Amino acid sequence: MDMQKKAHEMKLVSPKMAAASGDLRNAALSRIAKTLQDNKEAIFAENQKDLSAAKENGISEAVYKRLKFDEGKLKAVVEGLEQLTSLPDPVGKEQMHRQLDEGLILHRVSCPIGVIGVIFEARPDAMVQISSLCIKSGNCAILKGGKETVNTNRILFSLIEKSCLEAGLPAGCLLQAQAHAEIDELLSCEKDVDLLIPRGSNAFVSYIMNHTKIPVMGHADGICHIYIDRAADLKKAIPIVIDAKTQYTAACNAVETLLVHEAIAEEFLPAAAKALHEAGVYLRGDEASLRDMKKADLSEGLDPSPMSEEDYSTEYLELKLSVKVVRDLEEAVDHINRFGSHHTDAIITEDEAAAGYFMQMVDSAGVYQNASTRFADGFRYGFGAEVGISTGKIHARGPVGLEGLMTYKYKLYGEGQIVGDYADGKRSFHFKDL
Repeated sequence: MDMQKKAHEMKLVSPKMAAASGDLRNAALSRIAKTLQDNKEAIFAENQKDLSAAKENGISEAVYKRLKFDEGKLKAVVEGLEQLTSLPDPVGKEQMHRQLDEGLILHRVSCPIGVIGVIFEARPDAMVQISSLCIKSGNCAILKGGKETVNTNRILFSLIEKSCLEAGLPAGCLLQAQAHAEIDELLSCEKDVDLLIPRGSNAFVSYIMNHTKIPVMGHADGICHIYIDRAADLKKAIPIVIDAKTQYTAACNAVETLLVHEAIAEEFLPAAAKALHEAGVYLRGDEASLRDMKKADLSEGLDPSPMSEEDYSTEYLELKLSVKVVRDLEEAVDHINRFGSHHTDAIITEDEAAAGYFMQMVDSAGVYQNASTRFADGFRYGFGAEVGISTGKIHARGPVGLEGLMTYKYKLYGEGQIVGDYADGKRSFHFKDL
């Protein structure tokens, strides 16, 4: 594929995609949902090829879980499509209506970013989520999925593209890149691609950022924390920690470090360690936490060697958890801001003042009180889905849904006014919001 040629062609298509009506884009989403359901056995058969190849190649259990596209994943993506269809149209929303002078009216109106390149990890459901968000937001998209799900991605994309064309969206609004070499080709398309969203390892995202002039939005690590405050309800705390670690261990919003206030460590840690061990979690800790966790008699489920400070920068993406005892709330916050990835961090406490301090001072895209970090997700936020999680602050943060795929343009309507008259003092501005 000549990626530069294809990207340029897509750039020319993008105004037509942006101009497609909300009803037309919703019709495409509804058609995609039906087409996926009608062809589910063919999709599952292609997915089985990827799963078999993964086993032969000795892929880790964490990655293998991401590869599956079964009835549960199909149900989830269809629910996401339905939720997305029900959301208001984000295109053409008036954000400002201002008179600059009599007969000189300024509007600021939301519009799609244009052409978005998304390079994502080995999760076939991401193909559906990302393409559907781009369709709903009126963006064109170049999609490159992981090689581990090449067969599943291929059939999913073909069904999605077919549905879009049948619904009446412009040809060329979606493109699938399949060869690994096309990633580097995509990185060189700065004249035609408006935004890149990479999803993958720290090394991969860093590579993308360092080898392109295209703006990049995304995150590299998901080092999430839960802090058990001295005023925590311990009956709430243990189920929350287990959910955050085990509900979907390979996700970037799974908890990787547990921080515990020293005042309740002796009571909390033995019980928590036992429950986590029974859930299959292997535990690591500093000297203080090891002392208390050893009381649970975990045999092989506990690393006896104390962790070094640098070890707390580890993202496991598997059933392992770092544990540390802290002096107080302030030390917990400092630890999170130092070792965290600014993704999602939670405090378990019944003390509203402590929760307020935590939420103000922790510099992360998501800060929670008494809830699992696994809630950091576009679908669970009611966005329909997400193209990824952004830990940056420009221009989107947290789960990136429709709003993060929009920008705006200024539309100025005049009656022959010229700047020279205002510069010379012949006319003056009369600002008024309408």
